[in-house]
Amino acid sequence: MYPLLLSAPLKDYIWGGTKLKDEYGFETDLERVSEAWVLACHKDGDGTVLNGEMKGKSLSEVLKLWGDEAIGERAAKFPYFPLLIKLIDACDRLSLQVHPDDEYAMRVEGEFGKTEMWYVVDCEPGAQLIYGLTKKIGKEEFERRIRDNTIEEVCNFVPVKKGDVFFIEAGTLHAIGKGILIAEVQQNSNTTYRVSDYGRLGADGKPRALHIDKAIDVTKTEPPTVPYGQVGEVMNVGNSSIRLLASCPLFTAEALKLKGDYTVSSDGFVSVVVLSGDIKASWDGGELGLKKGSSLFIPANTRTVLSGEGEALISRV
Repeated sequence: MYPLLLSAPLKDYIWGGTKLKDEYGFETDLERVSEAWVLACHKDGDGTVLNGEMKGKSLSEVLKLWGDEAIGERAAKFPYFPLLIKLIDACDRLSLQVHPDDEYAMRVEGEFGKTEMWYVVDCEPGAQLIYGLTKKIGKEEFERRIRDNTIEEVCNFVPVKKGDVFFIEAGTLHAIGKGILIAEVQQNSNTTYRVSDYGRLGADGKPRALHIDKAIDVTKTEPPTVPYGQVGEVMNVGNSSIRLLASCPLFTAEALKLKGDYTVSSDGFVSVVVLSGDIKASWDGGELGLKKGSSLFIPANTRTVLSGEGEALISRV
């Protein structure tokens, strides 16, 4: 086993922009790139290996060949690969939406629910997003406000800046706003319930589907309780620093500011997504140059040294 450099499945939803092509180097004929699934092992998108003897195989094919030893005991306890990591370029605002928890999603959708974390990589001046509600309301009021288009009156609009963190528990109403580029670490699920899309038309010229009844079932109609913004303990490691962005039973995510060398070693797999700079990854038997947008899957118990100067998102289960 060895670290895998992965290509990213790309999505061109109507709200996306061109930063992931222009600034992150994702090559595509798509006019816009809304999402780059930088760590993906899902039926709706599967990364492809770009290096070594597994070159050309999908991540799911490689993990089937390598077995649970590649992902570690914690990840192997999940019924399928546990993480999906994305870079999201919101040129326009996303729909107001919510994700179900595991119990509801398995019963209704046949896949796990979706708790996620947002790390604001960049944003335009004045950008804002929606994170939960400003006050607790009943389900009846929630439904009424959805149907009479007053739901935004009770949404928690948050001005954002680079480096902000939001932990989006399943059931939390949310929407990424216009002019924000986000790194998202989430459960490996693609189940989303749209509450409102502001009357916007899809690529087919028709209003995009809403999922109001399901959203009413799963939404926590109250303000969020998890601290957000410029949160997360920072630990210095030599000349580098690690900031803890999220830690829960589903995943851990950290922001690495690298200056020099930093060793990655874990009894479970580790994902490294480069957000800026030029970074070299070295391991016993090989090395790779990584640039902005590069995604590296490091198998469990594979000691890897990152060197150079830049910033990376480091995620594990």
